[in-house]
Amino acid sequence: MIKFLDAKSKNYKTKLLNFLDLRRSGKNIDTTIVKRILKDVKVNKSKALLKYEKKFSNNNSIKIRDNELKTSIKSLDKKIKQSIDLAYNRIFNFHKKQQRKNIFYKDKYKNKLAYKYVPLQSVGIYVPANLPSTLLMNSIPAKIAGVKRIVLANPKLNGKLNPAVLYAAQKVGINEIYSMGGAQAIASLAYIQKVNKIVGPGNIFVAAAKKELFGQVGIESMVAGPSEITILADNKTKIEDVLTSMIGQAEHDENSQCILISKDLKLIKQFQKKIKEKIKKLPRRSIAFKSLKNNGLAILAKKNSDIINSINEIAPEHLEINISKPDRIINKIINVGSVCIGKYSPMAVTDYNAGTNHVLPTFGSAKFASGLNVNEFYKKISYITLSKKGVEKIGESATHLAEYEELYGHALSIRSRMRRK
Repeated sequence: MIKFLDAKSKNYKTKLLNFLDLRRSGKNIDTTIVKRILKDVKVNKSKALLKYEKKFSNNNSIKIRDNELKTSIKSLDKKIKQSIDLAYNRIFNFHKKQQRKNIFYKDKYKNKLAYKYVPLQSVGIYVPANLPSTLLMNSIPAKIAGVKRIVLANPKLNGKLNPAVLYAAQKVGINEIYSMGGAQAIASLAYIQKVNKIVGPGNIFVAAAKKELFGQVGIESMVAGPSEITILADNKTKIEDVLTSMIGQAEHDENSQCILISKDLKLIKQFQKKIKEKIKKLPRRSIAFKSLKNNGLAILAKKNSDIINSINEIAPEHLEINISKPDRIINKIINVGSVCIGKYSPMAVTDYNAGTNHVLPTFGSAKFASGLNVNEFYKKISYITLSKKGVEKIGESATHLAEYEELYGHALSIRSRMRRK
C-alpha cells in the first residue's frame, strides 16, 4: 500500500520529484469545474451560490440567523467549550507576541521616514465543516492585527451547523457567518462579501479556487491545501508513535500526504506491515486508506545528508523528528511549515492548543512561505517627508540615477524641488 524508495538507488531524486509532482500539479484531480463556479458566482452572485450549495451540499440557507446560532451553541458540550477556551488563550498569547511595531526614522538632514503596519479592513475565513481549531487559528491573528470585519464561511456537515465552530466564532467576536463551502464559498467571499483577503485551509477545490483568485483578492502567502506530514524515525522510535501520527494525518483528506523517512529498514517494514491493521480501527478508515495508497511513501535513507536533502525537497507542512539525536540535523532543515521535536510532541497537539498556528504551507510552498501569522493581516505602508535641506542633499544623486535610467521626467521633478526657495 505504501510506496517505497531507497535514497541510494539510481535516479532516487527523480523518483521522489515524480511522486511529489503528481499531487502538487493536481494531475490526479480535475479542477476545471472550479473556474466555471468562480465565473458563475461572479456574474450571478447569490443565485449561483445557492445553486451550488444545493447541488453539492443540499443546503438551502446561506446566512445563519441569530436564533439558529444561539440554539446550536446551547447544544455544545461543556467540555468542548472549556477546551476551546483553553485553546483560544494559548493561541492568543503566543500570537500576541508576533505584533509588529511601526518604524520611525529621522536622518541628519531632518528627512523623516516611517513604516507603518496597517490592519486590513476585512478578511474572509474558510473553515471546513467541523473544525473549531481552524477557526481559532485563522481568526485570532486577524483579531490581534486589528482587522475590524471578519467574515466566516463554514459549510454544514450532514445538513447541520457545527456548534463548536459557532462557539469559537462567538469567542473571537465574529458576527458575519455564512453556511457555505467548497469553491463556491471562496467565490462568494471574493465577489459577494467582497473581503480584502481570504485565508483558511480546505480541500483541493478550495485551494484551486484561491489560486485562481490570487491578484483579485488577497490570499495567504502559502498554499494551504490538503494536509501533509513527514516523520523522521530511527531504531529507538516506538512504532506506535509512527503509526498513530501517520494515520492522524491520513484521516484528514484523501489527498493528504504521509511520508516516513528512516535509516532503519526494520522499522519501515514493521510500519508497512502494521499500518493496514491500524487503519481498520479508524471511523475515517476509507479516507485514510486512499490517502496512504495514493500519497503514502516510505524512504530508506542511511546518510544524514540524504535525510536533510529529502526533507528540504519535500518541504512538508508538518515534520515530526522522533530520533535519538535530532540536534545533528535540525538546523539544516530549512523547508518546513512546523517542526515537532521529540517523543512527547505529536503533531496533533499543534492542531489544537500548543499555541502555534496549524495553517501551514503545503504542496512544497514551505520553500518560500511560512505558516499563518499576525503579519498576514497587515498592509505595510511607507511614509516619506523630506526637508528642504534633505532634498537638496540627496536629490542630486537621485537625478543622476534617473537620467542613467533615461527617466528624465523623474529628474525634472526632483530638481524642481531642489531649486525651490
